[in-house]
Amino acid sequence: MPKLPVSIPVTVSRIVNEADDIISLELRAHGETVLPPFEAGAHIDIKLPLPSGVEVRQYSLCNDPAENDRYVIAVGLDANSRGGSRWLHEHVRQGDVLHIGEPRNNFPLVEDAPQTVLIAGGIGITPLLAMARRLTSLGRKWTLYYCVRTPKRAAFLEKLLALGSGEVVPVFDGMPGVSPLDVVKACAQMSMDTHLYCCGPTGLLQAFTQATRARPSNTTHVEWFAAPAQSTAAPAADNEFDVHLARTQCTLHVPADKTILDVLLDAGLDVPYSCTEGICASCETRVLSGECDHRDFILTPDQASANDRIMICVSRCKGKSLTLEL
Repeated sequence: MPKLPVSIPVTVSRIVNEADDIISLELRAHGETVLPPFEAGAHIDIKLPLPSGVEVRQYSLCNDPAENDRYVIAVGLDANSRGGSRWLHEHVRQGDVLHIGEPRNNFPLVEDAPQTVLIAGGIGITPLLAMARRLTSLGRKWTLYYCVRTPKRAAFLEKLLALGSGEVVPVFDGMPGVSPLDVVKACAQMSMDTHLYCCGPTGLLQAFTQATRARPSNTTHVEWFAAPAQSTAAPAADNEFDVHLARTQCTLHVPADKTILDVLLDAGLDVPYSCTEGICASCETRVLSGECDHRDFILTPDQASANDRIMICVSRCKGKSLTLEL
């Protein structure tokens, strides 16, 4: 069962239908709980009692980071849901108590950028809404391209338009005569010091990643909701290696067909994890020595080259051993 680093009880204080198949949940402190602060781009993990067992899902916070008394998430009813979005849509009621993890931010906003462009696809609007709100409170200009099939599916559009300090460009690409956003063109017309953010379905994120390859890596920011599909080409065989645990004072062998996380759990170690796809950072672990083979979708090239942290659910070792602060 996935384990959260902490578990915070919250009460579902309000449920709102924001658009077709999209609801928002307002979460407030339960009992004596104090909600930790969060930054634009942050998400929370939520424990869900699904039929298959307790699972953990990640949802971006979309309310104003200045608010310290509540968290707001939005949940789209995914036709390919693994059960999380459907359970929240069908079973959660006002007054229910849920358990969440502390906010974590793998998608931080650079607040002093000279120009900011946000590109959202569908429910990917959620972290970008928090960013637009934060930029507005700072008095900074921003542009948001909001790609959604129809106006009826455009959650929070009126709230975005009411912010006033930014430009909102809706792209209703499911309507007759409307083409999908030309991501290459949208990115190419921005200066090289513009910071660009993208969140949404995998196809949009892959187009964005391709369109921004020539830009400075520290100015392009992506948050994946799911790991992209692997190439159909035969992958190279994984190597085996040893992992030394500095605090635990033990050494474990990682075979080619298992991840570091698999081996730690098999050994009975109690380590936090959630997505097992390298997209949530729940399992981020400090590296003390050894060269990492980074396979996550979180670390920037500069962060990866620093070789001081690893997502143990997917990443491996390039050599014969790694030493971790565990």
